Amino acid sequence: MVKLFAASAALLLATATAASVPDGKWPTSAGSVRLAAAQVVKAGEVFDGKMQTYERSDVSCEGQTESGADTAVFKLEPGATLKNVIIGKNQMEGVHCDKHDCTIENVWWDDVCEDALSVKGGSASSVTTVTGGGARSADDKVIQHNGLGTVKIDGFYGEDVGKLYRSCGTCGGKARKVSMSNVLVVNPTNAVVTVNKNWGDQATLSNIWVKSSGSKKVKICQWSQGNANGEPSMLGDGPSPSLCQYSESDVHINGNEGGEDTKKDEGEDTRQDDGDNTKQDDGDKKKKGEGDN
Repeated sequence: MVKLFAASAALLLATATAASVPDGKWPTSAGSVRLAAAQVVKAGEVFDGKMQTYERSDVSCEGQTESGADTAVFKLEPGATLKNVIIGKNQMEGVHCDKHDCTIENVWWDDVCEDALSVKGGSASSVTTVTGGGARSADDKVIQHNGLGTVKIDGFYGEDVGKLYRSCGTCGGKARKVSMSNVLVVNPTNAVVTVNKNWGDQATLSNIWVKSSGSKKVKICQWSQGNANGEPSMLGDGPSPSLCQYSESDVHINGNEGGEDTKKDEGEDTRQDDGDNTKQDDGDKKKKGEGDN
């Protein structure tokens, strides 16, 4: 059913979109590589994993326990490209782009641990792009944006994830931007996108497809009150000028056009939300058990 659902999305807007909406298929691994330390991709380099599964030989997932870049599989320098890679389950932090301006192409996270991709550092003009690929089984967020600038997400697939993108809710009053297009998300448990109202974040969304089998309302774009000294509080969700920029026609839930889900909201997810309690440019060490919501 996911296949037919995504195919109809791709057919509807095939002539108007930059990337195809995912079809819900997971790639087949071409082999396994186990690393004893995070693989560094240098500035200007392109690392092509040729669809092999990469994971750590010395790290196992510990759920939402905070760690840092040293438990990642790949660490990307500014201007680096990572492509055609499957990230295996034996890791904690997936991929780190600690100084922003990274390119992620056709990268798949098979079993997300603490988070899949962390984007840090940079400036207001920095841009990190995520094109194609997907992630599944994320208790919390997939893409954690702690740095400045913009994260562009196009043609991405998420399955059984808490959130696809989270602008850090504890990293201080710096505005962050996200643009998201042509994505398919199956069973998001919290929201597709979460941003911070008081810090001037901006989310621009188009051609968002969601398939949900749950009874809770599907939140496409929600916003919080960022808190650099504690836990953020959720304020609301839905289209909002500047903050959550999209129209009802940009969103398709369970194959239907029409924006936000009308199911009754059965209460906010009260799990520790978006742990990455890292202040801007404070290095990789994070406080265990604290969230960034």
